[in-house]
Amino acid sequence: YWISLIVRLLDWSNLGSVVFFGLLFLFFSEMFRIRFFQNKLPPGPKPFPFVGNLPQIIKAPMKFINKIKEYGEISSFHFGREPSIVLNTIDVVKEALVHNASEFSGRPYIPVIDWVTNGKGIVTVPYGTSWRQQRRFALQTLRNFGLGKKSLEERVSEEARYLIEELEKHKGKSFDPQHCLQNAVANIICSIVFGNRFDYDNKRFGYFLEITNRNFILAGSPVGQITNFLPFIKYLPGPQQNIKRNANKLLAFFEEAVKEHKSTLDRENLRDFIDTYLVEIEAQKSNPESTFSEENMIMTVADLFFAGTDTTATTLRWGLIFMMEHPDIQEKCHQEIVQVLGYDRLPTMDDRANMHYVHATVHEIQRFANIVPLGVVHSVTKDTQLRGYHLAEGTQVFVNMTAILTDKDHWKFPYEFNPGNFLNDEGKFFRHEAFLAFSLGPRVCLGEQLARMELFIFFVSLIQHLKFIWPPGVDSYDRDGIFGIVRGPRPFMILCHSRDCKK
Repeated sequence: YWISLIVRLLDWSNLGSVVFFGLLFLFFSEMFRIRFFQNKLPPGPKPFPFVGNLPQIIKAPMKFINKIKEYGEISSFHFGREPSIVLNTIDVVKEALVHNASEFSGRPYIPVIDWVTNGKGIVTVPYGTSWRQQRRFALQTLRNFGLGKKSLEERVSEEARYLIEELEKHKGKSFDPQHCLQNAVANIICSIVFGNRFDYDNKRFGYFLEITNRNFILAGSPVGQITNFLPFIKYLPGPQQNIKRNANKLLAFFEEAVKEHKSTLDRENLRDFIDTYLVEIEAQKSNPESTFSEENMIMTVADLFFAGTDTTATTLRWGLIFMMEHPDIQEKCHQEIVQVLGYDRLPTMDDRANMHYVHATVHEIQRFANIVPLGVVHSVTKDTQLRGYHLAEGTQVFVNMTAILTDKDHWKFPYEFNPGNFLNDEGKFFRHEAFLAFSLGPRVCLGEQLARMELFIFFVSLIQHLKFIWPPGVDSYDRDGIFGIVRGPRPFMILCHSRDCKK
């Protein structure tokens, strides 16, 4: 009533003046708010009113990430109007994620992620009861089905054989290796979660992997970032709807698998993760604090699948690029592999002790690939202090993996691909304290042990049997890659040739 009365009393010119001065007031209020926060936060790039540093992040993400480390061991930036903290050195990361773990192990509310997960699963849920129950159960079940055991090593080695056979079909022709690598890595987690693997020519599973890759890119793209900044647009038509549509297709795949498992469940002969989870739901029915449900199971399965597939497959794709860029390193790896294994014996994790250069190369691939340049975002679970700065509950905290993995004080060759970063003066492999590819603290990667196994066995098997080169006319790549949930290389073509198998 009062608004309509005011409008009737004012003519259009007066109304225009009111709107103008109202917007001016909002602008100066925002400038005052920014100045207020800047006086309390660690130093960082100057944010724009209302949108913060979002324009710089979208325009050139790697340039922005490299720049932000110049503000000190702790810096800050604004995602929209919300301030975020960035940890730029290994020392401050340890102080936060290890020594003050309970205060820095939260996960912030991210609209796009919540839109597709409904707050379920393991990776993105808050630090609390549900996360503890789901993570503890997942880790124990993965161990029961082979994690850390020879049986799983043999499964990975066998899948490596299938992968090599598939790649050899393309001998003499240039091709994109993405599907083959993604299918191979996915088959390992599929054997644990679903109890079976999928052939490389399975069109249904191929389409599933294609949608997975598409959504990983889309969710972390400018479309995803803008949706996080303006979450109400999820109710409007536009490209952001593809995120939800793709997610629904992916979840339907898991729901179908669960339905099939329910109809064939034998409680005396549990086949895989889904069977075990279904039994746990029944066992926990009388527990009022239980978080075990079918909805949580589906999202947990999705978390295991996505986290256990895309990251490792993306790292292997970067690895092939680095091997083609550095044929001398590829040859040195091949020579060490053949010296230890010959051309026929399958690699095992025990072989790392006799393959110092190869072991170092696998780690250097992870360091140089840097597939999550700002880590997986954390949040502060309660008001706390860090290096003299007050951090309010809910503050987003990023680990600047880019800064840590290229810190001149820790790495001999910070800006070049060189396995020497992981070799001591005697040429022996050593584990570097600044190597944080799997994070630290309670939120350390659940699948770290599996990923290490897959990366080593797949890499050794590939270099043992095949030689990788650029197709004619191609001799470089885009170092920045494509930013999604992980940073992957742009699509690229390769040529592979079988190695001379003289003994």
